Amino acid sequence: MEYSPVCPSLLASWSSPVKKKLILISIMFLVWVCMLYSCVGYCSTVPSLVADTYRGKDTGPGQAVSRRTESSRVDLVSRLLAKPQPWEDVESDYEEASVRTGENRDLLDTDRDEWDKKAPDPGTMSSFSNGSGSKKLPQAIIIGVKKGGTRALLEFLRVHPDIRAVGAEPHFFDRNYQNGLDWYRDLMPKTLEGQITMEKTPSYFVTREAPARISAMSRDTKVIVVVRDPVTRAISDYTQTLSKKPDIPSFESLTFKNRTTGLIDTSWSAIQIGIYAKHLDNWLQYFPMDQILFVSGERLISDPAGELGRVQDFLGLKRIITDKHFYFNQTKGFPCLKKAEGSSKPHCLGKTKGRTHPNIDPEVVQRLRDFYRPFNMKFYQMTGHNFGWD
Repeated sequence: MEYSPVCPSLLASWSSPVKKKLILISIMFLVWVCMLYSCVGYCSTVPSLVADTYRGKDTGPGQAVSRRTESSRVDLVSRLLAKPQPWEDVESDYEEASVRTGENRDLLDTDRDEWDKKAPDPGTMSSFSNGSGSKKLPQAIIIGVKKGGTRALLEFLRVHPDIRAVGAEPHFFDRNYQNGLDWYRDLMPKTLEGQITMEKTPSYFVTREAPARISAMSRDTKVIVVVRDPVTRAISDYTQTLSKKPDIPSFESLTFKNRTTGLIDTSWSAIQIGIYAKHLDNWLQYFPMDQILFVSGERLISDPAGELGRVQDFLGLKRIITDKHFYFNQTKGFPCLKKAEGSSKPHCLGKTKGRTHPNIDPEVVQRLRDFYRPFNMKFYQMTGHNFGWD
């Protein structure tokens, strides 16, 4: 059998080293082109994927087909992009600039707490939640009373996922009402559907115009009042002022118009605030009793979970804040949060809370108790609750 000379020549040409290199380069080029084509087609889906993940935009039919074609790759990227952050949906306003002005401060005005000063920057904490939700006027307001435990109540409530509260006291309904509701709304944190917006300004309770103004904003607003033994509250009020103004007159001299006759000076704000029945009369002209909740400042210390349960019920929220959120700090003498909002560490209110009260003449204390007793009795009758101050 004879062989054609063509076959050996072909074999010789294929076995040439130069030809082998050319063939190898051609194959590599074809593989590279295929990879480039696939990569371009895949990467083109990433921008729309990112937009859909962070903006919630709907995809068109073409994109839907593309995603079904490359479902495994897209699902992987989607999971990576949508990985939840530990601070997601945390709204923190601790560092929000105070709206107070120098001329508005009186002798017994409250400084911002250490809690506010040490808190995280809201810009950082809210980076993932600022894009969603909207700012709303508050549906619930803590209106008082000063030195009653309003700061503690607000910080405890902020643990609840369905409550968003502004950190600084807006003082809108007593000092900044002329700025308008749009200004007020802009101070509030963003909330999602089903969440409650709150603020606290203790001076509202004793501001004559506040009830009418809040009612004008919304008759459905729920108001919360933290009340405390008015004698202890007055001494606490004085202690706070003394820490800032050591040269003020003694508690005794400020309490009486005339020490000899024992006439109490009700023009002193520390005394006047504790006449709760008088201030409540003003609020009941605009709000029914079922829209006002009275929180015991004493029980907020002895049984914080119990009082927080009542507040959550009042706000129509699930009881999420329970005993497991608190521990008692023996040094300070009041409960602290095991985990504050936006933090994994235990936290107590700042050093401005739990100050040691000065020694007050027992006769002065007894005279004050006698003075407040009829007002307390009327307050118990109005609220249907005996707070046990007498």
